[in-house]
Amino acid sequence: MSVPFWAWIATIGALLAVMAFDFYLVARNPRDPSMRESTIWVSCYVALAILFGLGVLAVAGPQYGGEFFAGWITEYSLSVDNLFIFVLIMSRFAVPRQYRQKVLLIGIVLALILRGIFIALGAEAITRFDWMFYLFGAFLIYTAWKLIRHSDEEEEFNENRVLRTVRRIVPSTKEYHGAALTTRIDGRKLVTPMLIVMVAIGTTDLLFAVDSIPAIFGLTQEPYLVFTANAFALMGLRQLFFLIGGLLDRLVYLSKGLAVILAFIGFKLIFEAMHHHGVAWAPEVPILASLGVIVGTLAITTVASLAKSRKDEAAAAANATTTTKDSDDPPEEVPEASSSTSAG
Repeated sequence: MSVPFWAWIATIGALLAVMAFDFYLVARNPRDPSMRESTIWVSCYVALAILFGLGVLAVAGPQYGGEFFAGWITEYSLSVDNLFIFVLIMSRFAVPRQYRQKVLLIGIVLALILRGIFIALGAEAITRFDWMFYLFGAFLIYTAWKLIRHSDEEEEFNENRVLRTVRRIVPSTKEYHGAALTTRIDGRKLVTPMLIVMVAIGTTDLLFAVDSIPAIFGLTQEPYLVFTANAFALMGLRQLFFLIGGLLDRLVYLSKGLAVILAFIGFKLIFEAMHHHGVAWAPEVPILASLGVIVGTLAITTVASLAKSRKDEAAAAANATTTTKDSDDPPEEVPEASSSTSAG
């Protein structure tokens, strides 16, 4: 797939324009968005991604169109899993609700910049060293195994090295000062927790990219498609945070579904690398088959998660009803012992 330089510039310019407009709306009226507003925005971003994918399909053919959709869906589903950690970060830093949109937006922009660098390095490494496919594949299978093993454990947010360095070196306040990133106290310029939490969001997302970037390189080796799939997955993440915030706890099998997808892509990478090196029995998995596995796994995972959550809620409601009924019943009266006299 040959992408001219002007197409890169036009794509990046369009993405920046959309994000700038998004940032303008957030800065103009900082607040917790309504469910309706979040739904509209998420729908718009999904529609933009679909239109872009259809454009790739029309211009470059079904192979590359399928690779974009497979990569975008995979990155989007992994981004949904990232929202669990974003929720923990917001709680950990006690971010005021009206400023959560700004924190997420700037953190996501930072993550996109860092991912762009990561993608460029990954593409160059794959071009120069084809054995990287074996490394990426093995890493994805290992990540899938860890997800399966620890999927029932409660996730925790641990400060990464970059965040610890920022907190140690940069003097900061303990209190928020509105949405300001810096403030001046007694003539001394300090950063606020707002900047710290943005660094936390951005750098934590980059750590998640350690498995998501190899995953998408397992579906397409085109840097343009890797970058755009990541961009469209991240752009609507802010609104998705508010839209499904209450739904995250219901997606109980999401980690297991993502583990299946990562393991599938890992084996796909290894098999295709073996096929490329002359191993006749190693199959090449078509992109449409990959897309079917990804979509099917996510659909089954979502349906099973919602069914289990509904079943657990019904069981909890039944237990609560039984407990309430037992507590409302009057205590049983103990009959008094009757004394009788017998004539002898």
